[in-house]
Amino acid sequence: MKVDYIIVGFGLSGLSIAEHLDNIGKTFMVYDSPLYSSSRVAGGVFNPVVLKRFTAPWNIEAFVDKAIPFYKNLAIKLGDENLVIDQPVLRRFNSIEEQNKWFEACDKPILKSFLSDVLWNYKENELNVPFKLGEVTNTGRIDLNNLLDSYILSLAQRNTYKKEKFQYDELERDSNSIKYKGVESSHLIFAEGHKVVENPYFNHLPVLGNKGEYIVIKSPKLKMNFIFKSSVFIIPLGNHMYKVGATFDRDDKSLNTTTKAQEEIKEKLSKVLNAEYEIMDQVAGIRPTVGDRKPIIGRHFEFSNLYVFNGMGSRGILTAPLSAQWLIDFIEFEKQI
Repeated sequence: MKVDYIIVGFGLSGLSIAEHLDNIGKTFMVYDSPLYSSSRVAGGVFNPVVLKRFTAPWNIEAFVDKAIPFYKNLAIKLGDENLVIDQPVLRRFNSIEEQNKWFEACDKPILKSFLSDVLWNYKENELNVPFKLGEVTNTGRIDLNNLLDSYILSLAQRNTYKKEKFQYDELERDSNSIKYKGVESSHLIFAEGHKVVENPYFNHLPVLGNKGEYIVIKSPKLKMNFIFKSSVFIIPLGNHMYKVGATFDRDDKSLNTTTKAQEEIKEKLSKVLNAEYEIMDQVAGIRPTVGDRKPIIGRHFEFSNLYVFNGMGSRGILTAPLSAQWLIDFIEFEKQI
């Protein structure tokens, strides 16, 4: 079997690569081990602002302009517009000084299109809101698991998806082609997330594993139609269910959930949530982060038909679509990244 590309890994990074290739008529085969995908654990929130300091991440305007239409078009293509939910993110202020800093941030040109200068009054007792709430626009949530499952189903129907761990020692390559388990390809893109540390071709890259854990709670008395941000995110999932987190741990690289993380989230939640709740689930994943918080994409320094697409970090939802286009434009059209 011959294809134009082999893609290794299928979280949001692999999906973004696959969709861009599909849009320009290129064929591909995906090898995926879903156990390791941090995308399936993430909160799914797309948020263009660093809400701890009210600052804009690098290149955020271009990422937002690409990402939101990308996912909405995907939802239409997959026949489920509920995969993308437009919802405001509301930031809880801890002091009048913090509220004033919000207004200062609203005046910055790069943040004007993302921060509203009209604050929300929240009067319900279920949340502890001592001041008003700041609204972030161009925000919402993606149902990541259903998005990935729907896309994988479409690939499986075309026989272009294999659910199996990639075996590096079975890869055969020369300057013109790549062969792997009976599949021949011109290019191979590794989009493995933090598992790149096990990749013999790209394990030298400074991709840092940063573990994050969420809990899923059920709270019938809490009625929210927005995403709430304090020291944790509270993300409505429907049917009185909410995803709460996340933690950050640079040392633990296991996928096991921990009591320590649960207690940390519960402690933070106790300061903002007055309603009773029941913990229904806890999940953990490893984010592929980079020190300068910029993605790592490009060609191997020695093997010209091997590429890497990694380091999307905690804002992968917004960064992956445009970054994928950069890589494909580099390979296919020789545009500089």
